[in-house]
Amino acid sequence: MSNSVITILSGLGTRDTSVSIAKAIFMQYAPGAAIVDIAHNVAQYDLQQAAYLLVSAYQHFPKGTIHVLPVDVFAGDVPRMLLAEKNNYFFIAPDNGVLPLAFGTELVNTRLCYEFSNSFSFTDWLQSAGRVIEAILTGNTSSFIQHKVDSVPRLLQPKVMHDGIDCNILFIDRYENVVLDITKTQFGELVNNRPFRIKLMRMGDITAISNNYNDVQEGKPLCRFNSAGFLEIALNHAKATTLFGLDADNTSNLRYRTIKIFLPHISAHANIQSITPL
Repeated sequence: MSNSVITILSGLGTRDTSVSIAKAIFMQYAPGAAIVDIAHNVAQYDLQQAAYLLVSAYQHFPKGTIHVLPVDVFAGDVPRMLLAEKNNYFFIAPDNGVLPLAFGTELVNTRLCYEFSNSFSFTDWLQSAGRVIEAILTGNTSSFIQHKVDSVPRLLQPKVMHDGIDCNILFIDRYENVVLDITKTQFGELVNNRPFRIKLMRMGDITAISNNYNDVQEGKPLCRFNSAGFLEIALNHAKATTLFGLDADNTSNLRYRTIKIFLPHISAHANIQSITPL
C-alpha cells in the first residue's frame, strides 16, 4: 500500500474540513498511500466539468492509481457507488453519469459496490469509498456485482454548421483561459489546413493556432491546444474571460455559451468523432 496513489476530484472546496476528512478516512483504509488532490472546485452538480477535469488529469498518474469522485453523491432515487476500470486505472464514483460522460463505453469491469438509503450521509459515502479502496488494494473486488452503466452522451461536442463549427465553452481554467469542447484531433479533421477565423469584439480576430503565449504581443488574444488536448482561447498576460463577458466565479451557465470557428465551405455532414481521452 505504500506505493499506492489515490486521487480526489470533488466540488467540496477548501473553505471547510470536508477534504481533510475525506483524506483522513481514506488513510484508515490505505495506510501509507499517497493521497493527491486533482481539484475541489467543481461547480455544484456540474458533471460535465468534473468529467473534463478527470479526462484531463487521470492518465498523468501511475498505472494502478485509484481516482475517487465524490461529486453529486446523493443523485438518484437510490444513490449508488460504482467501481470501474480503464487501462489499469480505477475509478470510484456515484452512479450519476459522470463516468460515461468522461469515457463513454471505454470503461471495463464496472461494478456496483453499494446502494444507499435516503438517510445516508456524506461521511457514510466516504467510508464506503474507503472500503472499496481497500478491496482494490487487496485484490478483493470480486465481491462487488457486475453492473451495466446507462449510456449517456459524452462530453459536450462541437456542432458543424453551414458557416463553421459551434463550440461549447467547457471550462475556465485558473488563468481564466476559456476552454472549448473541440480536441486537437477534431480540429485537424474539420479545419483540414483551411483558413479559419474566431471573431472577437474590439480585439481583432484569431486566425492561427499558437504554440505558446509569446506568439502574440502582450494583451493580444490567441488560441492554442492545452495539455489535455482541447482548444483554449487566451490573452497574453490577461484574462480571456473579459473577451466574452464571463464570470470565472460563476460557471453554472457555461454550457449554454458557444463560440464559433468560422470556416469557408464546410460540409454540414462532416464527421465529428467521439472525444478520445489523451
